[in-house]
Amino acid sequence: MKTLKLLSVIFLSSILLTSCVAEVVIEEDVYVEEPRITLNELLNTYEIWYVDIERTKGNGEIPFLQKAFTVSFRNGTFYANNNLVGMGSNGNGYGLDVGFYDTFRMDLDISHDIDGAYKLVITQLSDNQIEVYDEVTNTSYFLIGYQRNNFDYDQVFYDNIHYFLQEYETWEKVFTSEFGVLNEFDNENYLKFSYFGSGENFKSSQDENGIHIDDIFYDYTGHYEVNDIVNIFDRKTLTLDYDYLGNEFFELSVINDSKIELFHPTSETVYQFVGRGHIQFKSSGKGKPTQNEKKRIKKADFMKLSK
Repeated sequence: MKTLKLLSVIFLSSILLTSCVAEVVIEEDVYVEEPRITLNELLNTYEIWYVDIERTKGNGEIPFLQKAFTVSFRNGTFYANNNLVGMGSNGNGYGLDVGFYDTFRMDLDISHDIDGAYKLVITQLSDNQIEVYDEVTNTSYFLIGYQRNNFDYDQVFYDNIHYFLQEYETWEKVFTSEFGVLNEFDNENYLKFSYFGSGENFKSSQDENGIHIDDIFYDYTGHYEVNDIVNIFDRKTLTLDYDYLGNEFFELSVINDSKIELFHPTSETVYQFVGRGHIQFKSSGKGKPTQNEKKRIKKADFMKLSK
């Protein structure tokens, strides 16, 4: 998109002995402009913009980008996939309508339904990558463009399973295999997961099945951790670190958007849990941790390791 300058100079000199006059003919510079693409056209070139959260620079945050997995710009409407549940189907893959936008030169004005108005500066880094810069907080986010038919929704889902667990108010046990050794976890009927940095971020309950979510009494608290299994894409490990009671270790599989399966290697028992009370993250109030929360988490982890 740079301007190509084509310079052609023809210098003709003719010295006439009779008049002593030098005549110079110069052809003027000719500038040819390459076609320019507007910012709005650039944003609409790709249907899905993936928020590469790990590349974020700066000490501040843009709340609606911090919480989003993807965003889209469609005819003045700003969309976001803030949830893993329904990703790929919500809004035909674009996500939820969360505001509107306008462009001027390389400035992007976004009016978010919850977070308010933001004036952002866009820099194109490559054909499908842009930097979104907020001058107020001196913070940059990096977005990668895709079309819906070549965007790997499953990869995003499995890379962020820990967020998926947080998208329901609670998980209720609906199945326990007949095989397997009797163990204490057989008595657990509800699991509740909160976002990292929220203190004790998981709770469990032995209340009977089928009661109202608000009436569940959680008997135990602790921290949970989700990790990859080498060379296995669609299964994870889940560790429940109970306060003062030790750990329970599982292999976690996702059956569908609202059901998970836990295999307990110690007892060889299989459990299935169904999510109850889906949380729609249209606002930035819940979901992925903010920049400052991530820093507190890293500091807490460091302090824990240094003890």
